[in-house]
Amino acid sequence: MAPHRLYEVLAWQERASAGWWQRALQPVLEEGWQRRQIPILVGGTGLYLRTALTGLAPTPPVGPDLLAALARRLEEEGAEKLHGELAAVDPVLAARIAPRDRQRILRGLAVFRATGRPLSAWQSEAGKTAPLKAAAAAGRVAGFVLWPERTTLYRRIDERFVAMMAAGALEEVRALAAADLDPDLPVMKAVGVRPLLQHLAGELDRAAAVAIAQRDSRRYAKRQLTWARHQFRGWTRVPVALQHDETEALAGHLERMLGEAGAAVARWLAGRTGEGTGDEDLPRR
Repeated sequence: MAPHRLYEVLAWQERASAGWWQRALQPVLEEGWQRRQIPILVGGTGLYLRTALTGLAPTPPVGPDLLAALARRLEEEGAEKLHGELAAVDPVLAARIAPRDRQRILRGLAVFRATGRPLSAWQSEAGKTAPLKAAAAAGRVAGFVLWPERTTLYRRIDERFVAMMAAGALEEVRALAAADLDPDLPVMKAVGVRPLLQHLAGELDRAAAVAIAQRDSRRYAKRQLTWARHQFRGWTRVPVALQHDETEALAGHLERMLGEAGAAVARWLAGRTGEGTGDEDLPRR
């Protein structure tokens, strides 16, 4: 089995971000290239994949005290008022986000207060450090989207959550509740956590909690497909039936599709390690 990287690397109390992932990804890619391996980026977080290809604004870190103060103001004064403040200092960013988009309003104001520079100005510099930008521009990145039939996908999502419950999902959420974590942490907002917390608090019975978690999972999958449709238009769609015995067939299908691209990337890797020119044309996929 191929080694997995950047998987289960953060504690519950830590926050992931597209910027953190971009910085963590670069040395992993370099290590793989040095070993003449072809990195395969897998996941459903479209923003992270896009960050690897196009980059992210090099904004400086914002202090926790400033973030906490702005978060309190959000709770006390409401998102729409702070959106108005954002419009006064960063009209470009404010025009792009909804007046009730709490997280992005908070981020925009925090960056301006910390740096004296609008976040939109920082964002205009995105792309300078994108880990895969050069490779993508040269046609050295092959993108694939698994494209299941919607009804089958939703059925499998429902089945998966039932299996997760049988495998201990409720006990894991019970441990989260016992840890008394900040409810604003990403782990506390993971799909399925909230209804299970409500069940543990006696606010929902088990069946209702499972049904809500399944519904939220289906909605998330729909958003993923919508993102892929609009953001990854040049990627190859791979139709899958999501049958339980389809793993080997899917692997074979991808292997055939990657055959030409894989051979070309191998030639490119040889160039990076001094075993070739590195100037070979690679197919665009």
